Amino acid sequence: MTTVNGLPAHVLLVHAIVVLLPLSALLLVLTAAWPAARRSLAGANLVLAAATVALTPVTTDAGEWLERRVPSSVVLRDHTELGDTAVWAALAVAATALAIWWRQREAGDRRTLLSRRVLAPGSTAVTAVITVVAVAVAGLAVFDIYRIGDSGAKAAWQGRITSTPAERQAPPRR
Repeated sequence: MTTVNGLPAHVLLVHAIVVLLPLSALLLVLTAAWPAARRSLAGANLVLAAATVALTPVTTDAGEWLERRVPSSVVLRDHTELGDTAVWAALAVAATALAIWWRQREAGDRRTLLSRRVLAPGSTAVTAVITVVAVAVAGLAVFDIYRIGDSGAKAAWQGRITSTPAERQAPPRR
């Protein structure tokens, strides 16, 4: 995907990643730590995290297309390199969301023998470990998206804004 309605697709798609990945990260922590949230949101968060994983390479590909059409700079190269890490953050969130969903599935499946339950849905120790992992993964994912977005904003806007208001021309009379 290159353009949407005349605009580079990357500048539109990136907004989805900036919203969806932190949202999924937040839901990840909630579903890891709070059983009621896990029961009602673990499946939805798994779908959201998987959609984010699928959308991330589309967004980075659109960004690489755009990169070849704007003047090169160190800030742009930094942004491009950081952007390549987004898929790993999205994958980590999705993998953890899968583990949490699977654990909830095991808790609700009365047919599964206790000895066959992999993620010990009744264990508080396992809950604590999964919660710590979820908080770490979520925090790293949000920090990664922040770094990518900050570098992208610098690449797009640095040196293009003045400290004084620009003079405006009056719109033409009709």
